[in-house]
Amino acid sequence: MTDILECTGKLKGTEVEKLVDSRIKEFKKLGEQSSDEIFKELCFCILTANFNAEGGIKIQKEIGNGFLTLTEAQLVKKLKELGHRYPKTRAGYVIEARKYKDSLKETIRSFEDEHKLREWLDKNVKGLGYKEASHFLRNVGFENLAVIDFHIIDILAKYNVIEKPKTLTRRKYLEIEELLRKIAKKLDINLAELDLYLWHAETGKVLK
Repeated sequence: MTDILECTGKLKGTEVEKLVDSRIKEFKKLGEQSSDEIFKELCFCILTANFNAEGGIKIQKEIGNGFLTLTEAQLVKKLKELGHRYPKTRAGYVIEARKYKDSLKETIRSFEDEHKLREWLDKNVKGLGYKEASHFLRNVGFENLAVIDFHIIDILAKYNVIEKPKTLTRRKYLEIEELLRKIAKKLDINLAELDLYLWHAETGKVLK
């Protein structure tokens, strides 16, 4: 674990730290926005499942309020035009998720435990697994859940923190999240910050 601590720790006090801090502030600000704005971020996270963050960001900007108003057929067409890998499936998930649109902010605030909130999202919002639910919650200001995607798995495996799993089961997800929590504690940062530092260490970018 020493190597990954050094790899991540050396980014603190650099321009990367400023980028990470800025992104965390953006996440917290988004969490204070309207239920519609929070729902559009949920849609972004639905789109990034088995896709890529940069492609999802581009699509989110292009569709914007269309996530609130487009018919399923219109959404499928738009996602196809914008190059999404699964336009029909993801459009269906977005339409299905609209039943939570108006109450999403209130629902989030009703949970005192973010782990139970993640469980609720995983069980009730089609298209969200543990990773996507964690991603969404991180992007609206929650700081103590890990977003474990293949970039994070790759860097943890590279530094021999874990053996690369064949499949990421819920049990394995929670095991890796606990390891990340220990790393974050040693670095005196939270899991949201650690994710962004690790992402930069692996990709050279700080996205969302």
